[in-house]
Amino acid sequence: MRRSTLLAKLFSCWNWKCALLGATVRSLVYLAAMVHARRADMGAVVLVEMVYVTLTAGVFAALQQRSLGIRSRFLGDMIVVVGVPGLAQILDWTAHHVMHAVAPGRAILIVCLYTVISALFHLYFMRNGVFLTGCGRSLADDVRRIPRLVAGFVSIPFVSLAKWSTRFAVPEA
Repeated sequence: MRRSTLLAKLFSCWNWKCALLGATVRSLVYLAAMVHARRADMGAVVLVEMVYVTLTAGVFAALQQRSLGIRSRFLGDMIVVVGVPGLAQILDWTAHHVMHAVAPGRAILIVCLYTVISALFHLYFMRNGVFLTGCGRSLADDVRRIPRLVAGFVSIPFVSLAKWSTRFAVPEA
């Protein structure tokens, strides 16, 4: 395969919506986590994060989007929530070490926690048709749907708990 064809194929799958939003949010998370460290290389760590995430988040999101089509919904969900984010974290850590811009342990822990929550959000959003590329919906349309989807995502544990508790309710006589 020619090099230009390979690049064209790669970028046709690249999820630019997630690349843009992912780089912005993850960089802010790193910056917030490192503000108290007052390290001289804080700017380098955030810059590596911005460049790395901008380049890779679109590819990772494309992998996640394609995983939604796997016949086994459980397997697809596991790839979206565990597989791709796990790979991303390993590569992120490697990129920081190669660039000699290693984040402190606290920042790494916070970013890992953010990654888990973000992956669950991402799965919920994608299953509801948001942040998918090639589907004819603009980024502005996706952004308008965010408040409703966030409310729906946050309510999941409460709705599930309410449904679960009704199973054990004793019927009144």
